[in-house]
Amino acid sequence: MIPFPPVLQTPAPAPTPGPAALTPLPFSAVKAQYKWSFRGEKDSGSGSLELILGPTEGRLVLEIHSYGERLALVEGTTARGYQIVLPKQNVNRVVPTLADLPLPFLPQTGSVEALARALALGEGEGLTVEKRDENGPLKLRFAGEDPDGQPVEIQLTRKRWEPEK
Repeated sequence: MIPFPPVLQTPAPAPTPGPAALTPLPFSAVKAQYKWSFRGEKDSGSGSLELILGPTEGRLVLEIHSYGERLALVEGTTARGYQIVLPKQNVNRVVPTLADLPLPFLPQTGSVEALARALALGEGEGLTVEKRDENGPLKLRFAGEDPDGQPVEIQLTRKRWEPEK
């Protein structure tokens, strides 16, 4: 079973700053690969996460693997919506926005740009950057709670980062 992202018990976030206040992303699209690990009271796991992000058009292709088996596939754009396939749970559905899609092993994000900002700049609620290099966050940690209120931790370590300018 794929545990869904932790639920943070924090007050609602402050309004998002206007576009002028945000640091611009240093790429128009990126291909990346991460090693992930998940640890919680009831479940744990590890594997790889491959993704292609195109924040401008809201493009996302994301695959999560563990022990050579695909656990999840998410693919879509802002214009057509996002399809999630969870083979082990017989889930195959499309949702209109990324905010409507529970992303396994990742903090909930409202958009592809927010996910890109989390991975490229370390921005996001509940995220801690543990190590950086010249490309940005190398190791990220997300701590929160599962739907039952139990603590969980997700760690991502970047293995590949191929930006397009």
